[in-house]
Amino acid sequence: MTEPEREPAIRIPSGARREHVFPTLTAEQRARVAQHGHRRRVAKGEVLIEAGQASIPFFVVTAGSVEVVRPSASSDTLITVHQPGGFTGEVNMLTGRRTLVRSSAAEDGEVIELSRDQLLSFVQTDPQLGEIFMRAFILRRVELIASGIGDVVLIGSVHSRGTLRIREFLTRNGHPYTYIDLERDSDVQEMLDRFHVTVRDVPVLICRGDVVLRNPTNQEVAECLGFNETIDATHVRDLVVVGAGPSGLAAAVYGASEGLDVLVLESNAPGGQAGASSKIENYLGFPTGISGQDLAGRAYLQAQKFGAQVMIAKEAVELTCDRQPYRVKVDGGEAIPARAIVIATGAEYRKLPIDNIAAFEGAGIYYGATFVEAQLCGGEEVVVVGGGNSAGQAAVFLAGTARHVHVLVRSAGLADTMSRYLIRRIEDNPAISLLTHTEVVGLEGDGHLERVRWRNGQTGEVSDHAINHVFVMTGATPNTKWLDGCVAIDGKGFIKTGPDLSSDELATARWPLARAPHLLETSLPGVFAVGDVRGGNLKRVASAVGEGSIAVSFVHRVLAGV
Repeated sequence: MTEPEREPAIRIPSGARREHVFPTLTAEQRARVAQHGHRRRVAKGEVLIEAGQASIPFFVVTAGSVEVVRPSASSDTLITVHQPGGFTGEVNMLTGRRTLVRSSAAEDGEVIELSRDQLLSFVQTDPQLGEIFMRAFILRRVELIASGIGDVVLIGSVHSRGTLRIREFLTRNGHPYTYIDLERDSDVQEMLDRFHVTVRDVPVLICRGDVVLRNPTNQEVAECLGFNETIDATHVRDLVVVGAGPSGLAAAVYGASEGLDVLVLESNAPGGQAGASSKIENYLGFPTGISGQDLAGRAYLQAQKFGAQVMIAKEAVELTCDRQPYRVKVDGGEAIPARAIVIATGAEYRKLPIDNIAAFEGAGIYYGATFVEAQLCGGEEVVVVGGGNSAGQAAVFLAGTARHVHVLVRSAGLADTMSRYLIRRIEDNPAISLLTHTEVVGLEGDGHLERVRWRNGQTGEVSDHAINHVFVMTGATPNTKWLDGCVAIDGKGFIKTGPDLSSDELATARWPLARAPHLLETSLPGVFAVGDVRGGNLKRVASAVGEGSIAVSFVHRVLAGV
């Protein structure tokens, strides 16, 4: 083992924040932890947790000290040293994913050891220490991300759609990584030569220091990082939630906290459309607002705290609905059995009706406005297409870094589709222009968007603009194709539920029960639909969360045969 650097890579000033990231447990608190685990002696140099380890124990230091480093081929990076009262672990303790760091005894001493299952049980039954541990785990992951300390190196280009996709995937899944840009980093050639890759291979992902993936899919990235390796896909679950947006995560939190065996299937990353929102300011309890990614990340960890499991980069492709337990088939071939299902697959923004739009998706055309996209267009003009709250949030957010933001809507204004507080911010911001009765009619570029044409629907005037970035947030198309007739849908493809189902639709679906469908239940008994995928949804985060929690109350009835 190489000698680690003595200066910690994470430099947190003293005070309240440091006490939250690296708290010190009192003697009484340590004794409570010891009741759930066991004490043992450790010798200097003994490795307690190795980087990349799948089954991660939890340690509280009672004597001596424990050193935490990020090992590498050249030299180990010191993260911190836990003194008596300190404890190991970060978010991986909750997610069950492989650890990013090595923890070893810096001197002879004693620790209290708990397994991951023992820790999860403990945080659910001891609210005081549960809060201390959860907060520390989350803040430690935040610091690892901010410091770029992880087991992934991404070599890419701002002009590569694959680079943007992978950066978004890692960022929205809260996984730390180091990014090396071909256009900006002078030593990139050394890295390319070391792993025998060329510029043509970009984006290149170096996983855990030795596995080299050339333009990998999100599924390949998730597999390399072991996102799903602890999940048994053959186990029959009480509840399978398809989709990890606000409604799906709410169903997972309430289901798992009430004792159900819950598995969540997510095709990309937690949060859904809301996860790509720069800031949500009208959600109850967050007067200063919260980003969609932060809200989704907290809900994601909350679900796992209560025991729910989440499969990442696994898209539902088919529902077997002619027998029970039902089975949700995902890409990759697994068929997940479930006694009850909550469909929370949400909706996607409609694409602009332009023939060559696919050529620019991820290379000038974007369907979300997060920090990753904002970095690409600093100091430039951008276009936001859409008149809903998501478009308004994007415009206000992007105006903080872009030179100018053009908001294009086909209607006469925003009053009917956007919250008033967002309209006022758009009106009061000189960096934002609202163009009504206007739509994009042409896109041009060589490999990346270079020019945009739009037309005024009233005057017919067409204008051409040297703009490289367009954010599309118009309408919604529900993700229901995978259901293939298993449940009744309306004329726009949204799922019909509860009292919206007519007697004819129930007869066509051969509804087999004497009772009528529960609220939010589809035409298939025990299968519920919540959030943006459901017909009549309100397109608000708060209502989506409410639907997810309400659905669980009816899942209990279904499982009880009521």
